[in-house]
Amino acid sequence: MTHISDDYKTVNIKLDLNWKTRNHLNMIWGGSLYSALDPIYGLMLHKILGPDYYVVDKSAHIQFKRPARDTVYGEFKINSGEIDIIKEQCARHSKIERVYQLELTDKQGKVHVMCEKTLHIRLNEDNK
Repeated sequence: MTHISDDYKTVNIKLDLNWKTRNHLNMIWGGSLYSALDPIYGLMLHKILGPDYYVVDKSAHIQFKRPARDTVYGEFKINSGEIDIIKEQCARHSKIERVYQLELTDKQGKVHVMCEKTLHIRLNEDNK
């Protein structure tokens, strides 16, 4: 992670091609690309919503659009309106699901990886 805003509503990441991430075809391993994306929205929502909410991954779908032969970057944002929707829906329903789109791009903005993450969110009964 290269940047986390004080309110956790913006996170920037980068993943370098180096000896730890390089595969036999001289590109970043698919597992490395996914692991860079995997925790982002779950952690952001956990920090923003606090201990009164339970946030966990439900599913993910990843598409490798082009080989990552150099550093890739991601910028992830959650706006206040999204937080309001989550709180409102959790107050009315026992559990909800939210879907988020994530991308990793190169310096020129070309998309190398697209990922759709579904998160399960509910009020944390352990804190009541």
